[in-house]
Amino acid sequence: MARPSIASKKHYTLPLLLIIAVGAFFSTACEPDLKEVDRIANLKKEEAVDISRHVNVIYSDSAIVKAEMSAPEMRIKHDSTQVFEFPQGIKIIFYDKDVKETQRITSDYAIQHDANKTTTFKKNVIVTMADGSVIKTEEIIYDEAKESFYNYVPITAYFKDNRGNLQGSSFTSDKDFKRINIQNSTGVMLVKENSMFPSFGQ
Repeated sequence: MARPSIASKKHYTLPLLLIIAVGAFFSTACEPDLKEVDRIANLKKEEAVDISRHVNVIYSDSAIVKAEMSAPEMRIKHDSTQVFEFPQGIKIIFYDKDVKETQRITSDYAIQHDANKTTTFKKNVIVTMADGSVIKTEEIIYDEAKESFYNYVPITAYFKDNRGNLQGSSFTSDKDFKRINIQNSTGVMLVKENSMFPSFGQ
């Protein structure tokens, strides 16, 4: 996804490695413990992690707001690939050129890999469209380079106006959820006189 243009507010950076090391020091017994010595030595090999709480980030392109992300906690792992982890859940709201909401994604966990430009949403993933149609699954991956979403786990798509649903083994979609392809799909559609098939995300 696009890089944030506004940093998170209420940012608390915690020296996690230092906290762990101090805790280990005070919990060490007086007599030498080889396992404890090895554990403390291994702490030096661990990567540094910054923790931010109550995160709110605006994503923009050419001064146009594209999305807004909020999360209770964000962890930044500083290594050669730089990983952003959201262990307590995440919510991203997407906007059109008029800054009107087009869809939102929520999940109980998410992780973003800066190196391969992917964001993975996991556990109770829900995509809600502006028209009321909904996608539910346990994992969705966003590929920033291809500007597409996909997954390899079961998915259910609920049409707007309670006009049915589709279940499938996996799916692919463009970044705006306008062209959705659900593999091995089965489901129920309620036909109305003025519309042969229910639409999704329109």
